Amino acid sequence: MMPIRNSAKAIIIHNESLLLTKNKDDQGYFYLFPGGGQEKGEELKHAVKRECMEEAGCEVEVEDLLFIREYIGKNHEFAEWDKEVHQVEFYFRCILENKDTPASIGENPDENQVGVEWVELSRLDEIRLYPNALGEKIKRGNYSPCYLGDSN
Repeated sequence: MMPIRNSAKAIIIHNESLLLTKNKDDQGYFYLFPGGGQEKGEELKHAVKRECMEEAGCEVEVEDLLFIREYIGKNHEFAEWDKEVHQVEFYFRCILENKDTPASIGENPDENQVGVEWVELSRLDEIRLYPNALGEKIKRGNYSPCYLGDSN
């Protein structure tokens, strides 16, 4: 049995757009929030800063924790590959330290990552975003801290 994994994610909004990693699989493009696994001995805020550099090539200032979500692989569309995965995701509001630096793929992108993209908040329902439930909250401007459970 695999251990439960912590993941630190960034919610970066600038000029009514959300910074996301662009990924590709056999169904086409999908988008994720920048972030990833917490390393042993690393605080979550440090993990999200490191992951933003690795995936999006940008330095961020980490602010408040906004959302906590669980991902229990066996309950989702990728159960075929992720059935043993149980991840707790911590979503932090982040601000770009240098707003003039264009986001670009970092030095250590995820396996399926093909780029980084600013997506207008008004277009979030037009893309394949994971988790979609979080995209809905952000689009509506609902930033009240909350526990999302095992949501899609």
